[in-house]
Amino acid sequence: MEPNGPTSPAPSREQLTSAECLLLLASVPVGRIVYTRRALPAVDVVYFGVDEGDIVIRTDPDGVLAAATHHTVVAFEADEVDTSTGHGWSVLVVGRSREVTDPGDIARLRDIGLRSPASSSQEHFIRITPGILNGCRLTG
Repeated sequence: MEPNGPTSPAPSREQLTSAECLLLLASVPVGRIVYTRRALPAVDVVYFGVDEGDIVIRTDPDGVLAAATHHTVVAFEADEVDTSTGHGWSVLVVGRSREVTDPGDIARLRDIGLRSPASSSQEHFIRITPGILNGCRLTG
């Protein structure tokens, strides 16, 4: 026995393909977007969807998030981990964000059922195109 008690095996991490990352992202409704606010990192929890390989967020057009993510590089992360077993996955996206302005795109995005912030009756869509897409599967 070790001086500090028995040790358990270290969790293993299996790298995921880009296709696996996108499938896993599409399986959960909530993630975190990381952006810059007043020259400091900021993180918001958001509802999102995956559309044609991009991350799409519906937000308040007059909100801080909409202003701070206008044509900037952002990070986006989502995961699902069972803390009792250590099994799960985590995916990180880094890419350029932009406002969705095409009326056809907006109409189609309306139909995928993205939730919007409770305070907003208007709709504003932000699209993040992955430049870097990394993910791993965790096994306890």
